[in-house]
Amino acid sequence: MAGVDLVDETFIVVQPQVLAGVVADPASWVRWWPDLRLTVFMDRGVNGQRWSMTGALVGSLEIWIEPFADGCIVHHYLRGEPSDDGLTPAPWPDTPKGWRAAAKERARRATAWKRTVWELKREVEQRARPVPRRRGRRVTKRGSNLERDTWVKGGGRWLSKRSRASSSRLRLSGSWQ
Repeated sequence: MAGVDLVDETFIVVQPQVLAGVVADPASWVRWWPDLRLTVFMDRGVNGQRWSMTGALVGSLEIWIEPFADGCIVHHYLRGEPSDDGLTPAPWPDTPKGWRAAAKERARRATAWKRTVWELKREVEQRARPVPRRRGRRVTKRGSNLERDTWVKGGGRWLSKRSRASSSRLRLSGSWQ
């Protein structure tokens, strides 16, 4: 079992192609993992990359980009053992002291990755063009009465709550089913 085994998933509102370009840039790798040397062993294009890693940890690293809703989920997998020479694994001893050292390194790596991915999220979401969304209210005219539709999310579908002066009823909107 790896001394450091991290799994993280973060949703980012950006097109997968935009994020794939950032992930494929070697300058990003140096910023994100300054103590690791990465060698690409599987370039998945828009779906991310997998690397062999050497340096402070020896093992594998992967970022998988999964399109979802109006953005994508960034899956991050890091599996590695510590290394003294940067090339060969030197696992922590199977003692309470070794367990504490492994836990400390896992926590440090997890915190560093979360800071990195949140910074990336802020950066790419600010640059990305906003996704067009349906407005919360619309006014329609039927006959001589003005009606107001308020769109609310309910039960996995968009519902229109139509209100008139005398009555209020809930109906499914045909355009969002």
